Formats: sequence, structure tokens, C-alpha cells
Amino acid sequence: MSDALDTIRGVIRSLRIYYGDPARKQTIDAMHARFLKRGDLAFDIGSHVGDRVASFRRLGARVVALEPQPALVRTLRVLFALDRKVRIEAAAVGRAAGEIELNLNLKNPTVATASDDFIKAADGALGWEEQRWTRKLKVPMTTLDALIAKHGTPQFVKIDVEGFEDEVLAGLSQPLAALSLEFTTIQRDVAVRAIERLAAAAPYRFNASLGENQRFEHETALDAAGITAWLSDLPLAANSGDIFASLNASALGPANPRAN
Repeated sequence: MSDALDTIRGVIRSLRIYYGDPARKQTIDAMHARFLKRGDLAFDIGSHVGDRVASFRRLGARVVALEPQPALVRTLRVLFALDRKVRIEAAAVGRAAGEIELNLNLKNPTVATASDDFIKAADGALGWEEQRWTRKLKVPMTTLDALIAKHGTPQFVKIDVEGFEDEVLAGLSQPLAALSLEFTTIQRDVAVRAIERLAAAAPYRFNASLGENQRFEHETALDAAGITAWLSDLPLAANSGDIFASLNASALGPANPRAN
């Protein structure tokens, strides 16, 4: 009963955080409008309560949403029940299809993770002191290649999977137009590996945003070495943010436009 209450409270907390600020919609839509137009396909890997799904849909994109946590899958299916252009798949994404063990943080489901190394890095770290992963759950896992074969090639992919980002990219065998990857300062090595993997696959350029502000830190796009150096120099207290990679450097700067 205690686990069920923690789960309900955790989901409600997330809904308040990600949907409670109407002004946030404009900022997040302006960021995604750089990469998506009406009719495009987007993948949301680690959808949580679907605020990115909602943004993609406001821009007119079709969405495939991947989320392995049962409580959040149910939440997504309620939120987007009437939207035929949103496909929800209850699965994790990694380097190979199969199953994987997911570590659940019932009080804060946004930081569920399939990475034991992520949990070790968070232990006692600044900003992570109250996080506890108290349950494990085996969930199905698919790959980006399998999703592309099933749904088509996305114009934009958002990946937010708590230290598992490079594993997601390991299941991709072709360059995509644009992606975003969450990073944390407690596990910069994961982001660096992801950047290196992308740079080896295609001539990507990069930019970044801190926290949830959805505003670029750099006026123009950086190469892989430049974004890696910026990430390395961040103070630990910066905590987290998103790395954006695009084959179209102009999408990464110089301004933060308003959404259409």
C-alpha cells in the first residue's frame, strides 16, 4: 500500500512540475520548432508524463512515445487517449531487443534508470541526496533501429533515460537529423560517449541547455570537441541539462525563436 501511495504521489508531483507552468509551453515549443514542423515524426525516449509529447503535438508532429514504467504508461494513455497521432509503447530502449531490469524511484519517477552506474554516481552526490531507488522491475527493451523499422525515420529524437543515453544510441545504425540527450554532471562520461558516438557517425554539430530552461547556452553551434570541453568545465552544481545534436547547424543558433 505504501508503494502504491508513493507512486501516486510521485506521478502527481511530476504532473504539477511539468504541466503547472503555462509559460513553459512557449519556451519548450520554441526549442522544438527548430527541429520539427507539422507532419514530421518525433520519438520521445523516456516520455515520463509526456510534456515533450504534448509539445511535439502542439507543433503538429506525429509522436512515438517510449516509457517503461507501468504507472507512467497508464498516465500517458489517459493524457493522450483521444490523440491518434500519438503511439505509446511500454518499453525501454537500448542496444538490443529483449528485457532489462529497471530501478524504480517511486517518489520521483522521473529518475527511474536501467543503469546501476547511475545509481552509484548519485549516491551522496550534491543535489541527489534524497533520491532512493527502492524497487526493481523487468521490462521489455527495444532499439531505435527496431522503432524506425516499425514507425519510420524520425526528424527528431529526444532521449532522457538517466545514464542510459549511450546505450540507446548503441541500438542505432544510421544518422538521424536531430536528437537531444539528457546529461548529468555526476555522469559526464555517459554524455561524452554519446557525443563521440554521434560525431563518429555523421558531421553533427552541438549546442546545450541547462536544467529545464530550454534555451541554448551558445550563440552558435559547437563541434564535438567544443561541446565536450564545455561539459567538462561545468560546475557539479549545474546538475543536468540537454545536449542537442543536429546535422543542420543553423537549427542550433543563434537565437531562441518563438514557436509557430
